[in-house]
Amino acid sequence: MCPLPLGAQQQATPVVGFLTSGSVASLNKQWVAAFHRGLGEAGYVEGRNVAIDYRGADDHYDRLPDLAADLVRKQVAVIVAAGGPVSALAAKHATSTIPIVFTTIADPVKSGIVDGLSRPGGNATGTAGLTSELDVKRLELLQQVKPNARVIGVLINPSRPGVEANSKELQTAAQTIGTRLIFQNAGPDNDLATAFERLAEQRIDALVVTADPFFNFRRPQVVALAARHAMPAIYQWREFVEDGGLMSYGPSIADAYHQTGVYAGRIIGGARPADLPVMQPTKFQLAINKKAARILGIDIPPELLARADEVIE
Repeated sequence: MCPLPLGAQQQATPVVGFLTSGSVASLNKQWVAAFHRGLGEAGYVEGRNVAIDYRGADDHYDRLPDLAADLVRKQVAVIVAAGGPVSALAAKHATSTIPIVFTTIADPVKSGIVDGLSRPGGNATGTAGLTSELDVKRLELLQQVKPNARVIGVLINPSRPGVEANSKELQTAAQTIGTRLIFQNAGPDNDLATAFERLAEQRIDALVVTADPFFNFRRPQVVALAARHAMPAIYQWREFVEDGGLMSYGPSIADAYHQTGVYAGRIIGGARPADLPVMQPTKFQLAINKKAARILGIDIPPELLARADEVIE
C-alpha cells in the first residue's frame, strides 16, 4: 500500500496547556465556560479538534516552574497562564518559543511579560486586568457605605508580586480620607480563618479584600468568613457579591477569560502573539448585594445604588 501524501496525513490534535497558580478544582466554572466560548468562536472545541491539559500549583508558587517545564516538554500548542503574573512568568521563563496567553494581569509590562500593550513582542499576549490598581477605588467606595468607619481591615496575600507598592497606595489613600488601616496577611502560609479572627480582634469597621488570585480561588470561604464576623467587605469581582458578599468593583473576569480563549484559538490557527495586542478592560462593574446590607444593618446610599451596574435583592 502506498503511503498517503503528506498533505493528506491526519494532523495531531493541538493541545492547550492551562497553567494556574491555584488548584484546577477551584477554577470557577463560569470563567472556564467563558474560556471555552472564546475557543469556540475561534473554531476550536475541546474533544473535537483541540485538547486541554490543566495544571495547577495549588497556591504553591514554587511548583509553577516545573509545571510549566512539563507543558513545554509535551510541546503544547499554546500555554494559557491564569492566576496572576506568577503563572505567566513561570511560563515565560520555561519557553521563548511556545505562545503564551495570560489572563487578568495588572501590569504585564511592568511585570516583564510583554514589551508593550499594543506591541507585546516575544511569545506572550493576553488581557490586562486593572486589578490591584483599583483597590484604592474600592477603599473609597467602602468609605461611602461606612462613612463613620475609622478602622478598616485590608486582607492581603504577602506572596503576591507588587503587594508592598499596593499597600503603600492604600495607606496614602486612607490618610486622605482619615481612616486607619490594619493589614492582615492571608495566603498559602497563612490560614484564612485565623486571619479573619485576628481582624475581628482588632474591631475593624469594614474590610477591603485586595485583588489576588488566592482569594478568588477561595471566594465562598472568604465571603462566609466575612459574614460570620459581620464585616462589611468590598471585593474585586462581582462573583463575590453573587455568593453573598456586600459589594464589588472591577472589570469582568469572565470577559477576560473569554478573550483568553479567543486569543488561544487564534494562535492555534496561526496568529503570532507578538501581533495580538494585550486587551484592556473598558467596562467596570459596581455590584451591590442589598440582602447582605440588610443583614449587616447597613443602609446603602441611594446615589450609590443608582450608580450600581448590578443590585442583588
